[in-house]
Amino acid sequence: MTEPSMPLPSPPMTWDPTQYLAFADHRLRPAIDLLHRIPLELPATVVDLGCGAGNVTQVLRRRWPAARLIGVDSSMAMLERARGTDPGVEWQLADLHTWAPSSPVELLYSNAALHWLDDHDALFPALVAMLAPGGVLAVQMPRNFSEPSHTSLYETVRDGPWRAQLEPMIRVEPTKPAAHYHALLAPHVRELDVWETTYLQSLSGDNPVAEFVRGSALGPFLAALAGDERTAFESAYRTRVTAAYPARADGTTLFPFRRIFIVARRA
Repeated sequence: MTEPSMPLPSPPMTWDPTQYLAFADHRLRPAIDLLHRIPLELPATVVDLGCGAGNVTQVLRRRWPAARLIGVDSSMAMLERARGTDPGVEWQLADLHTWAPSSPVELLYSNAALHWLDDHDALFPALVAMLAPGGVLAVQMPRNFSEPSHTSLYETVRDGPWRAQLEPMIRVEPTKPAAHYHALLAPHVRELDVWETTYLQSLSGDNPVAEFVRGSALGPFLAALAGDERTAFESAYRTRVTAAYPARADGTTLFPFRRIFIVARRA
């Protein structure tokens, strides 16, 4: 998978599955890395929380073909794309701020989705409480918000006529350091593994970092603007980003991207 769509600040964002999947290989790798660390053999129910276009859901299906598989997302466009991949999955349109399973589940899996939700101190213990005894919460989220890919976005917001409209949408630290989640979850689980990995992504094309971010963090800001103002905002952001991530002599652009992983097993 890639980074799935989630509830966003107002106004709501219209997710573009094609743009989102443009860098599917780079977005899929951390999802698979997380999958390999899940200590479950035959979970009865597997939930892909923030399933997006369903490409990671299919990876879950291949690992646990006999499981009841539920894919949850807030974007109808993403779910329409996902439904075409596997009609046997229970695809659910829901706001993850309020979603809950009908009964405890053996695996709650979420790849690059929960950073869109606030108040992790309440959210993560609540997710653990949705697990059956011995069930696992497996989460991967971006931790790249202090890098130029994102700080250039905040600078662009604050340096233009759109500042009053867009600045309230800035979320400087949607995810916390690994130690924060360890301290938060340790009292609620019997096994806990939290780690961070930086992927040195080699991208190609014209201003590929801007294109990568356009499918995720940049999207809500573009959705809040229209016409010439939207064009001007994106152009200003792209100028900043291309300066921060220049192309190499061979035409590729290196884009380091840090991600945090959590695997927690309930007692």
